Amino acid sequence: MHKIILFPLALILCSGLVWGQQTTSLTGTVTDSKSNSIPKASVYILNTNYGTVTDEQGRFQLNNLKPGKYLLNVTAIGYATFNQEVNTAVKNDISIVLTEADIHLDEVVVSAQKKEELLQKLPFSISALSSNKVKDYRLWRNKDITAIVPNLYSANPGDDRNVTSIRGITSTSYDPAVATYIDGVNQFSLDTYIPQLFDVERVEVLRGPQGTLYGRNAMGGVINIITKAPTNETNGFAELNFGNYNQQRYNVAIRTPIVKNKLFLGASAMYNALDGFYTNDYNNSHFDKQHSITGNYFLKYLVSQRWAVTLNVKHHNNRNNGPFSLVNGVDEAFSNPFHLNQNATTQMVDNTFNASLSVNYTGPSVNFTSQTAWQTNQRYYKQPIDGDFSPIDGVTIINNYGHKWNNVKALTQEFRLTSPASIASPWKWTTGIYLFYQDVPNKQATHFGENGDLLGAEKNTSVITTSTGKSTGAAFFGQATYEINNRLQITGGIRYDYEHKKQSVLSQYQVDPDPTPVFDIRPDTSTSGNFSAFSPKLSLNYLITQNNIIYATYSRGFRAGGFTQISSDPSQPPLFKFKPEYSNNYEIGVKNDFLDSRLRLNIALFYTLVNNAQIPVLVLPDAVTITKNAGDLRSKGVEAEIAVTPVKNLEINYNFGYTDAKYTSAAVLKTDQDGNEINLKDKRQIYTPKTTSALAIQYGYVIGSKQNLKLVIRGEWMNLGSQYFDLANTIKQSSYSLFNARFGVAAKNFEVMLWGRNLGDKRYISYAYDFGAVHLGDPRTYGITLTGKF
Repeated sequence: MHKIILFPLALILCSGLVWGQQTTSLTGTVTDSKSNSIPKASVYILNTNYGTVTDEQGRFQLNNLKPGKYLLNVTAIGYATFNQEVNTAVKNDISIVLTEADIHLDEVVVSAQKKEELLQKLPFSISALSSNKVKDYRLWRNKDITAIVPNLYSANPGDDRNVTSIRGITSTSYDPAVATYIDGVNQFSLDTYIPQLFDVERVEVLRGPQGTLYGRNAMGGVINIITKAPTNETNGFAELNFGNYNQQRYNVAIRTPIVKNKLFLGASAMYNALDGFYTNDYNNSHFDKQHSITGNYFLKYLVSQRWAVTLNVKHHNNRNNGPFSLVNGVDEAFSNPFHLNQNATTQMVDNTFNASLSVNYTGPSVNFTSQTAWQTNQRYYKQPIDGDFSPIDGVTIINNYGHKWNNVKALTQEFRLTSPASIASPWKWTTGIYLFYQDVPNKQATHFGENGDLLGAEKNTSVITTSTGKSTGAAFFGQATYEINNRLQITGGIRYDYEHKKQSVLSQYQVDPDPTPVFDIRPDTSTSGNFSAFSPKLSLNYLITQNNIIYATYSRGFRAGGFTQISSDPSQPPLFKFKPEYSNNYEIGVKNDFLDSRLRLNIALFYTLVNNAQIPVLVLPDAVTITKNAGDLRSKGVEAEIAVTPVKNLEINYNFGYTDAKYTSAAVLKTDQDGNEINLKDKRQIYTPKTTSALAIQYGYVIGSKQNLKLVIRGEWMNLGSQYFDLANTIKQSSYSLFNARFGVAAKNFEVMLWGRNLGDKRYISYAYDFGAVHLGDPRTYGITLTGKF
């Protein structure tokens, strides 16, 4: 392994020898369409550490560049993002003209392929939401992007552990099928990811398997979140949000240079609180009352224009009095909405900590990135939590056993080499190594109370289950794009993933009120296994014109197998091994910019085959969710994204998705404690709406001759087609629509916005367990947002 790590370092050293050769400078001016200079515009060469801001005359200068062709990215507040090819081998002074954002659409830059590229040139489906879009849609949580991204659905029962589906590929266990990355770090499992969106630069959603570059758990796609990093300019904001249900959300952020051109600091923090949507009729209290504190901190050191070191720390500390806001039965959920009756109440303590250290090198022959990340999460209930979701003394769950238990830890390391920033070569490539270690120590007691016999258990007894799981793995990946001519490109890639899992389980039996286990009903049992996969990718990309492309892509996805506890029943085997899940995805599509970048139209068709699909099955009365393989799944559909600015200050966005996802094999599964069986053949996939539609219309009316104050009005319509929440397809939510709105005034340094979501107060199921416990989507909410920027 040490030879593998030394190889990229040797390449860097060789590259450094070349760097001492001839260098040059790039100068220029940034103006608007009326030749007025634009100060404080950001000028940056993609995939490098070279960046600056324009002075009061709109002038900029970048020094010590190796002669060659680069892609220059220019952004400024109030203007559409612009990218221009520059040749530093030709000494001249370039002029860049930016158009107002109210007239043209942004030329979006993404890092979806682990390097910065133009979204409209990439040969696969990807949606990108800029910081302005995140603000306009009022996206506060990851799951809020449902339907805004075609064929994406995301929900949870109230505990912020999202089940996310893209194109019918669904996160059905704590190893998700849709991977989430934040600032380049894989949020390793549902335990260690941060669900809040704040101080975001952009959100990228890659649809379809992304196994080659992202590996395990990217079966359905990748949600790639990039937060705002510090630069040479001091800037920041403060934001206050107030709404019904006593919604409170306070954000503050500052980004500033500590030492100009050398050391930069960024810090943002958020406090979020909610009285809750559900009332507990058992004690007439706010059931899901909650509050959280979230932070994101950067320290970046620019060693030189070649080397940069960035330390990033994130945390999310949540306290939730009702993490499982569930009602038994669909009829009860709709007849008495947002009311439940649970006798065992508690507070969930949920602490997540993420830290990463990134080292980036920009060279004339190769770029190098090393990213080391450490993630931890401990989640427990202060008092026993209701396990039967009813007022009877039936089942409660206990997991408060100290810091040692239910404290998930993950360590990841990625070394990556990419082709240099110069765009002159027909070859563009990425290669790297990914390593990880995960430790999952769990201890949980299932307690059966005075009414435990109603659930088929012996009353006043407990079963204590202790499990320890450790996983280690490595991956080697590479991807290259070759420009055959000025119109045709071919991309090929492959990844090899290897994972070793080891798990042990001990079950003990306890009779109340004895505080110690009476005897082991199952001895400590350990098992281990290895899982591996090759994930190839192949695509063709044809440039019809500079603004229109057509592409075809094949990609493969992989989700590792593992071990799952069957139940506490000693007659059952302690652990069950489930198989890896694989998918093959075929996609064709077109991407188009028309009318001088005022109209954008992207369309994609996909066909996906999944083998050994992994599904969740909740075992009662133990309240244990296990994973099983359910045979084969077929998913096919179409997606369309349209953005247009027909007149100045008016923007229309419409996104549509259609997914037909069904199980094709005749797998027969036992789905509950009674042993009821279902045949999955022709059953629709869970958490997969048949269609998703999202229409957003926003108009800004300029007030005054100086055009520094704008009246903004925005309306949104979202429709989700019918979907099911259980494998038997008995818990169904029919098609429904939601309406959102936003209205207020915006200026350069402040905003005041009124907002409302689900204005029709539509009742709908957003999440359900296969045994019938139902969680409703959020009711009508409204409020005000006050923002100050500097």
